[in-house]
Amino acid sequence: MANDDKVCPKCNRTMEIGFVADVAYGAVLQSNWSPGIPVRRRFVGGVKWRQQDSRPIVTYRCTGCGFLESYAAE
Repeated sequence: MANDDKVCPKCNRTMEIGFVADVAYGAVLQSNWSPGIPVRRRFVGGVKWRQQDSRPIVTYRCTGCGFLESYAAE
């Protein structure tokens, strides 16, 4: 989806593409969508995760009102 095609559903202004940054142990990463319910990892913390099942999340931000709209990229 081209950046020019996205119009804010709240105020009809232009939306710009971006991403939500996750910061972990000093590394900056792009957020990912994963299928299913999160399953907690015992003893080490966090949740079980399979990279091959995940999709990077692309987020659009309205240049007018700041509304965010996210999509799991293919």
